[in-house]
Amino acid sequence: MNTQPPDPPHSPPPPFDEHLSDIADTMSRAFRLTQAPPEPDRTPAPRAARRLATDPDTVGEDLLKLVLTVIELLRQLIERQALRRLEAGGLTDEQEEELGATLMALHDHLAQLCEEHGYTLEDLNIDLGPLGPLL
Repeated sequence: MNTQPPDPPHSPPPPFDEHLSDIADTMSRAFRLTQAPPEPDRTPAPRAARRLATDPDTVGEDLLKLVLTVIELLRQLIERQALRRLEAGGLTDEQEEELGATLMALHDHLAQLCEEHGYTLEDLNIDLGPLGPLL
């Protein structure tokens, strides 16, 4: 006979943060404005996944910081692509204005989200060891 108690039910996921929705909308708009022509498929072969060792007490905060870091990395990449397009003269004045406003809004949303969770944008710069800082 099995005398072990049943597993406790999982707690419900946290409510979706409105700021993440704002950031997602802003990033989507920025991606749309900086689209480059498609390149040939050069997908590398998949590598085996590695497990991460995390502290169960801080896994939520660690995941939040990782997500914010990825968003900041994408924001910087979009900004660089936008600057290349501006320098190449591939945008109209209206597109330049919209792109600038979108990138500023994305930066502001991300900074606000970081502040709400006790981070600064500088905190998101992950040290990659011998490769140096991510951002």
